[in-house]
Amino acid sequence: MNAENLSIHPGDIISYMDMCRFEGASLQRGMNFRLGGRTSVILMSLRPGAPYADRIEQGGQILIYEGHDAARTKGGPNPKGVDQPETSAVGGPTQNGLFWNAAIAYKNHGAEAERVKVYEKIKTGIWAYAGLFELIDALKQEEGGRKVFKFKLQLSKQQAATAPVGVLEIEHDRLIPAWVKIEVRKRDKGKCVLCGNKENLHFDHIVPFSKGGTSLLAKNIQLLCATHNLLKRDKIE
Repeated sequence: MNAENLSIHPGDIISYMDMCRFEGASLQRGMNFRLGGRTSVILMSLRPGAPYADRIEQGGQILIYEGHDAARTKGGPNPKGVDQPETSAVGGPTQNGLFWNAAIAYKNHGAEAERVKVYEKIKTGIWAYAGLFELIDALKQEEGGRKVFKFKLQLSKQQAATAPVGVLEIEHDRLIPAWVKIEVRKRDKGKCVLCGNKENLHFDHIVPFSKGGTSLLAKNIQLLCATHNLLKRDKIE
C-alpha cells in the first residue's frame, strides 16, 4: 500500500510507522528515488538544528531541498567537510545523482517532471504529509569549501487541482513553521480539540488564513481530525 491509494492529504499528521506503511517500505534515508519503482519520496525538516538546509519559498509553492552527504565511515572524513557525492564508490549514481539526472532531463531535454511525495519531520517519530511536488531544477553550489546539491521542487498542479474542498489549504499549511507545529501538537496532546480523535489529524487555522489569521502563532493553530476540518472549512468558530 502507498499514500496515493489511501486516504492521506497534505497536512495529515502520521507516525513514522504509518508513513512506512503508506509507502510500503522502511524509510531509512531522506532521498528515495522512484521508491519501489513508483513515485519518488523525500523526507525533509525545517526544524532548528536540522542536518540539511531545506527551505520553502513563494508561499509554500516552492521547496528547495538540499542533497545528502556521504555516509560517515570509521576513520573517514567528516561528511560535512567533503563534497556531496553524485556517484557511488562503484560508479553508479547516488540518490543525489538520480535526482540530479531527473532534474536535468526535465530542464534541458523536455522530459516529464519527476513527481515527488514530500514528508516533513515534526518531531521524533511524528511526520506530516506535505503533498505532491514536481522536480523542476537542480544546481551544484559551493558552500563552506565543498559542493552541495540544491533541488527545486514545485507544488504539483495535480495536487492543487485535486485537493478536496475544505481540506487544510496546502499553501497555508506549508507556511506554519515546524516549531509552531511542535508547540501545537504538544498543547493539544496529539488529538482533535473537538472530539479527541488521534487519527487523520490536520493543522487548522482558527482564524482562517484567508481572513487574516496568522500561521506564526500557536494560539491561532489547532489540531482537528479530518471530519471536523472538513466541517469547519473556512468558517471562524
